[in-house]
Amino acid sequence: MDVTDRGGAAEVRTQDTPALAGALRLAMGRIVRRLRQAHAVGDISLSGVSVLARLSAGGPDSPGSLAETERVRPQAMAATLAVLEQRGWVSRTPDTADRRRVVIAITEEGRAVLEQRRSESVGRLAHALEEFTPRERQALHDVLPLLDRLAERL
Repeated sequence: MDVTDRGGAAEVRTQDTPALAGALRLAMGRIVRRLRQAHAVGDISLSGVSVLARLSAGGPDSPGSLAETERVRPQAMAATLAVLEQRGWVSRTPDTADRRRVVIAITEEGRAVLEQRRSESVGRLAHALEEFTPRERQALHDVLPLLDRLAERL
C-alpha cells in the first residue's frame, strides 16, 4: 500500500486508488459521525434529513420516487415517511392525476426543522474551519466539485 503517515493524517499517493478510497471513506465517516453526535438523541435520522432536503429542494414527490432517488427499499422509505408524517414534518395528499397514489410534501414545520439542523451542522463546521489557514480552506473549497461528482457516481 502506498500510504504514508504525516502527523496522524494518512497521505495517500493518487496512484493507489484502493488506498485513496479507503482513506476518503474513513475521513468522510469521521466527519459524518461527529456531526451526527452533535444532535440530540431521538432527533431526526440522516435518512429523514435527506428526505426533507430533497422535498424542500425538489418539491412534492411520490414515496416510490423518493425511495428510488434515495436508493432505499420502498419499505424503508415508508418507515422514514411514517416518522416524518407523525412529527408533522411532511404531509401526504392524493395525487391529482392518479387518486390511487399519494404525494409527499414538506410542511412549514419540516422546513423549520431542516433549517435548524442545517444551521447547527453548518455552525459546527464553520467553527472547526476557523482553525484552518486560508490556504487550507481554499483547498477544501476546490475539492467540493470533485466530492459532489463522487457522490453522484456512488
